[in-house]
Amino acid sequence: RVPVLILSFFQHALNSGVRRYHVAPVLCQRAKVAMSHFEPNEYINYEKLEKNINIVRKRLDRPLTLSEKIVYGHLDDPAKQEIERGKTYLRLRPDRVAMQDATAQMAMLQFISSGLPKVAVPSTIHCDHLIEAQSGGEKDLKRAKDINQEVYNFLSTAGAKYGVGFWKPGSGIIHQIILENYSYPGVMLIGTDSHTPNGGGLGGICIGVGGADAVDVMAGIPWELKCPKVIGVKLTGKLSGWTSPKDVILKVAGILTVKGGTGAIIEYHGPGVDSISCTGMATICNMGAEIGATTSIFPYNERMKKYLGKTGRADIAALADEFKQHLVPDSGCQYDQVIEINLSELKPHINGPFTPDLAHPVSDIGAVAEKEGWPVDIRVGLIGSCTNSSYEDMGRSAAVAKQALAHGLKCKSIFTITPGSEQIRATIERDGYAKILQEVGGMVLANACGPCIGQWDRKDIKKGEKNTIVTSYNRNFTGRNDANPETHAFVTSPEIVTALSIAGTLKFNPETDYLTGADGKKFKLEAPDADELPKLEFDPGQDTYQYPPKDGSGQRVDVSPTSQRLQLLEPFDKWDGKDLEDMLILIKVKGKCTTDHISAAGPWLKFRGHLDNISNNLLIGAINIENGKANSVRNALTQEFGPVPDTARYYKKMGVKWAVIGDENYGEGSSREHAALEPRHLGGRVIITKSFARIHETNLKKQGLLPLTFADPADYNKIHPVDKLSIVGLKDFAPGKPLKCIIKHPNGSQETIMLNHTFNESQIEWFQAGSALNRMKELQQKSS
Repeated sequence: RVPVLILSFFQHALNSGVRRYHVAPVLCQRAKVAMSHFEPNEYINYEKLEKNINIVRKRLDRPLTLSEKIVYGHLDDPAKQEIERGKTYLRLRPDRVAMQDATAQMAMLQFISSGLPKVAVPSTIHCDHLIEAQSGGEKDLKRAKDINQEVYNFLSTAGAKYGVGFWKPGSGIIHQIILENYSYPGVMLIGTDSHTPNGGGLGGICIGVGGADAVDVMAGIPWELKCPKVIGVKLTGKLSGWTSPKDVILKVAGILTVKGGTGAIIEYHGPGVDSISCTGMATICNMGAEIGATTSIFPYNERMKKYLGKTGRADIAALADEFKQHLVPDSGCQYDQVIEINLSELKPHINGPFTPDLAHPVSDIGAVAEKEGWPVDIRVGLIGSCTNSSYEDMGRSAAVAKQALAHGLKCKSIFTITPGSEQIRATIERDGYAKILQEVGGMVLANACGPCIGQWDRKDIKKGEKNTIVTSYNRNFTGRNDANPETHAFVTSPEIVTALSIAGTLKFNPETDYLTGADGKKFKLEAPDADELPKLEFDPGQDTYQYPPKDGSGQRVDVSPTSQRLQLLEPFDKWDGKDLEDMLILIKVKGKCTTDHISAAGPWLKFRGHLDNISNNLLIGAINIENGKANSVRNALTQEFGPVPDTARYYKKMGVKWAVIGDENYGEGSSREHAALEPRHLGGRVIITKSFARIHETNLKKQGLLPLTFADPADYNKIHPVDKLSIVGLKDFAPGKPLKCIIKHPNGSQETIMLNHTFNESQIEWFQAGSALNRMKELQQKSS
């Protein structure tokens, strides 16, 4: 292996630019390859991966999927771990942790509460969520630095103290930076953002989690995950024309729906894989979060090798080549479900509005919109986001824009561009893409999430005005982008967004329809073509990374007791050993209830580090089945209707426990654990639903709440907002054993229903201790 690595190193050194590591350290360690050039002393350990895979393969005596190889290759105890897809809980040792700034606040506050001196695995913080799109990149970034100075200072100093790398505001979106610097074939990375699976585009198992899960890994504790099922998506044929990688996941979302991937890893395979670029594979994996999948992954191939080389990691590619048999699925491996898509027949898609699984071919959307009464005029087109902001994405969009400019046209719709990282921004400026996109009418926003997560100071409409926007983002829930419930948001590829923005209408099909140039002549846009990677090296742009010091013990991390944005955490109360009796129902939710409904983003992002303040948004977007309204529930003690958070606070003040009743796939969407922290903080004890989204269910358990599901989904109809509930059987709480729920109606009658749960033994201990963090502290005290 050594000669290959030396050759790889010299090739890398010749191509290196700014912010590349030096020759001497690598030559001294030429038998080892660093995970990232930002962490030259943290090495890839394919030998351990190989050893674990061989142990498990011998035990299971069958071919393994790629997902199984990487997941089982990170088992804490591969020889003894019980393994059954969809049933057993695995204890895993991830390689690293990544946190975005909105979720990192609470994650770091929890880590501080743990009392540990330093993180046990390589970890990073990425400042991408708190920058509001308003006037353009530079102005918006400067404004964000001023407004969020207290939070950025907290994250910077906490990172320095506890050994966490810090990517400053303006660096770019977490998932793009991970792809450029940290993901690699075979890595297991967990991140405090639901779109962490983006890293699957480089052959890694990258999983979105809540902050408490990240704390487990940073604390060096084995991380628990229910053994995922594996859904195989076999790709045949070849992408061409207007069809893009985005269309693959838009098609899959239409097939599986927003909950069809729950509890499963989506594993792409087949001959069609090789027609997709590495960043295109990342796009597909990224949006797997919209179908509820644990994560998504592609097998290691030449497209990944090419991307690793271009991003200064040819040494990792050389090492991956040697271990390639462990980075692709075994021949004859079995999937729990198989979907087959012929890329040669796949047409451009556009999904929405209001849900990312409502799939339409672009050719049909105009007619569908007219039939449904959706606005066909497009007010704003937005490209970029963590899903589609690669060099190739920007190049294909620029190729469309260039054609329009050649005929004297500009965008009829407002048009914005969000680069995925500082490296992408600098490179598209150097190579002329940014200029073309600006000339066609676009405004380049900061390297951040921006409108994708609701950080958008939109001025062109009034709230409540019915309108349509098209984006290359991933989510389009009601009010997601601009807090306007009447905005009909559609999700598609960047090149389709660009074409539709030029035409200004959903009724335009770029494959068949003509535009009229400034000279009055009609012309048809040609399918875009662009390089997947720049011909020159990437321009890294400004250096925005802060290395943690070797010893951060002397670093001071201040949290003012009067701060309105940061608040040190107090431990949640322990279970009192009794059944939960006569709980009131805070709200019975009607229909879809995402984490956006439970804990809104947008302007609330500024309170992500202050649990009490952000709790004022608890369930304000959920629809109350009693009156069909949002943020209006009956106070069972006063009989007055009022906001949900106020009612919850009143119950807490009066010492009354309460529950929430939910519908299907409760908590889908973001990984934000605030949607679990807030109900716990305000006195909630139980969330009962027809089904949960994976991340949210885990987050609830971590904070000491009881996420329970109806044994019979029809029992949802038996509970009314005015009832009282008692959960019976907690003294004998055990894995796989249902709990009883006694429903007490106002007329004095009662009925009993059964509730299921997915708790294992350690998760029951979290509940009994009051939270997973409380349990961690108990174990630390015992061991010391």
